[in-house]
Amino acid sequence: MYTQCPECLTVYKLEAELLVPACGCVRCGHCEAVFNALGTLAAQLPPEPFTRLPERALDQEPPLVEVAVFRPRPIPDAPEDPGTEPAYAEAPAEDFSQLTFTPKFAKARRRSWQGAVWTAVCITLMLGLGAQLAWAKRDSLIADPTIGPALQAGCSVVGCRLPLVAEPTRLRLMARDVEQHPSVRDGLLITASVRNDASFAQPYPVVTIVLSDANGQRLAMRRFEPTDYVGDAGVRARGLDGGATTAMVFEVQDPGQRAVAFAFSFD
Repeated sequence: MYTQCPECLTVYKLEAELLVPACGCVRCGHCEAVFNALGTLAAQLPPEPFTRLPERALDQEPPLVEVAVFRPRPIPDAPEDPGTEPAYAEAPAEDFSQLTFTPKFAKARRRSWQGAVWTAVCITLMLGLGAQLAWAKRDSLIADPTIGPALQAGCSVVGCRLPLVAEPTRLRLMARDVEQHPSVRDGLLITASVRNDASFAQPYPVVTIVLSDANGQRLAMRRFEPTDYVGDAGVRARGLDGGATTAMVFEVQDPGQRAVAFAFSFD
């Protein structure tokens, strides 16, 4: 609470205990004036700047207090002795005759059953959460050199197949060749041998072939989707196994005698 000296207008913060000894009167620590702190007593300060706290009259009728929190019960017909403190009745004894008690072993059995249910629910939720996280991170787990082979071995036991993970940087071009197309007059037949250096199966990549002249100038470029060079849908679905090598054949149009070099890239 706060109060203000009427002489020097100093505002003080005080506790209720300081109002008890002199019935609300206090002495100013600045000008040593004695004043009744109840006249300007406030729970909060007004917004600054301010000069005086609101004052209230101290000669009004006593206010009525109505919010009671406790009232002792005196003993009925107890003789009043002015020299002794009033005695109070003890609370009547409660009747426990109608209470029923559950044996301890029954409580233990019920708690054990409930605990088992909650344990099963928690384990199920944890397994579900783990499965969701594993599915979200499946590409990283399959590509991991330690976890990937274990997953592959587990799938081999239960008869499932891991999803294909694309890692075109682990595809290595082992050999390549270009020759005149045997049945198309202005066509070229390009063959390539590609090995999957990863330990897991990959989908067949998108292959980009660039033909260039002796100065490195690009003459022609074409991108081949897996459906362009792998006709069997089942083979495409299985992908290129880890460590396996496959032959790819591409048909392109001959850009002329200037094309002397070609390059492969995988996406």
